[in-house]
Amino acid sequence: MKTFYISALSLVFAFITTWACAADSSKGFKTYPNIVDFEFVEKQASVPLREGIMIVDSRPARKFDKGHVPVAINISDTLFDDNVALLPKDKSSMLIFYCGGLTCPLSHKSAFKAEALGYSNIQVYAAGYPDWTSNGGLPGVSVNYVKKVQDKDTTVVIDARPPRKFKKGNVPGSVNVPTTRFDEQKASLPEDKGSELIFYCGGYQCSLSTKGAAMAKSLGYSNVKVFQAGYPAWKKAFGEKKLSIQESGEEGVISISSFMDVLKNHPEDVYLVDVRDKGEVDIDGTFATAKVIPIDTLMPQIAGMPNDKPTIFFCSNGARAGEAFDFVNMKRSDMKVYFLEASVVFNKQPLPVVTKSE
Repeated sequence: MKTFYISALSLVFAFITTWACAADSSKGFKTYPNIVDFEFVEKQASVPLREGIMIVDSRPARKFDKGHVPVAINISDTLFDDNVALLPKDKSSMLIFYCGGLTCPLSHKSAFKAEALGYSNIQVYAAGYPDWTSNGGLPGVSVNYVKKVQDKDTTVVIDARPPRKFKKGNVPGSVNVPTTRFDEQKASLPEDKGSELIFYCGGYQCSLSTKGAAMAKSLGYSNVKVFQAGYPAWKKAFGEKKLSIQESGEEGVISISSFMDVLKNHPEDVYLVDVRDKGEVDIDGTFATAKVIPIDTLMPQIAGMPNDKPTIFFCSNGARAGEAFDFVNMKRSDMKVYFLEASVVFNKQPLPVVTKSE
């Protein structure tokens, strides 16, 4: 009788457990028993990334690309079996799965699959990415997203590393605003506080991107994101783009497209010289790395100008830039010099609007 009683209790318990796992969600899918909240995930999602912890976004790549927990990797549940090699070798590592919120089954399905592989420390952040952002968590974006938006006028990609790192290689078009010099260089940020700002640095062990993003948010910027995989991921995916200056037909005249490519992708590979008057620059602004040398002060400085990189002159419409080009060529045959024959207006923005001169 006692044996029968214990067996009956075991059957009841098994039924209740099975029913609970299946019925604790009214959405028609089985939920994983170990559920964690925002506060728990925020502690584990610190940068630098903590050893023995992996956060996994179980959504499709197109969802992950445009927004995720910054230190998360993407293993779509649909492609889980094809990507198990991305999981840690140590089966005791903590795995935290999440997806698109309480009605999304993907994180739960992936958690059960990981458990079947022998992982013993599995959690599910059931409230998922919508809960992360609603609680103030920084949105992360992928290398593919950065590639897609890097040429948009409404997006500024910001390298938070020191200048020496930026000079060795960077995401094309990015602006260098080191966190240690943030107050000095915050003028490089756009005036529109609704502009999309994407901060990056040296990867998952580098905290400069999140620090820079926090500084920008404190200034009132409302659309701040981090590309936490950073420059290592960019270099792996797309390599490094080399400087190539294209002339517009006339000798020494850099084309508008080539000039913009220099500003976006190779500002440290050239010397940029703004030959407008100081008053004009004060009102309009100029490029972050440009040196302002008004045309009427240029002559005495030509002898001391460096020749280890090309020099590009620009002004408001090309006239003074062309004159600077002529002056240098008269005095320095050892310099490679170009000028922009075009209208240039910065309007206090990081990049100018450049149009053909009339």
